[in-house]
Amino acid sequence: LKLVESGGGLVQPGGSLNVSCTASKSITLFSAVNWFRQAPGAQRELVATIHRGGTTILADSVKGRFTISRDDARNTVHLQMNSLKFEDTAVYYCNGRRVISNAEYWGQGTQVTVSS
Repeated sequence: LKLVESGGGLVQPGGSLNVSCTASKSITLFSAVNWFRQAPGAQRELVATIHRGGTTILADSVKGRFTISRDDARNTVHLQMNSLKFEDTAVYYCNGRRVISNAEYWGQGTQVTVSS
């Protein structure tokens, strides 16, 4: 079972970007899928969570700008990022915990750079 991120890149301040996390098997095998980010020299920060039942949670720093959603048919969780700021620059990681076993899985990360 693997998680693979895609969709990172370079965007100007105020712009939008969608990053995706695709599971190698059913995304519903996870009790929750999270997006973390880590900026240079900073600790890894939880940005958004979507639970198996569909409940979503967003960090205060991204509320009103980011949206997390899940496409079960494509085994994918999306993080739509709007009104991007310089401080959103980071490597974004997908993370999930398996139902029952609670085993934790991480993707390899995707770089998001907000720069003019």
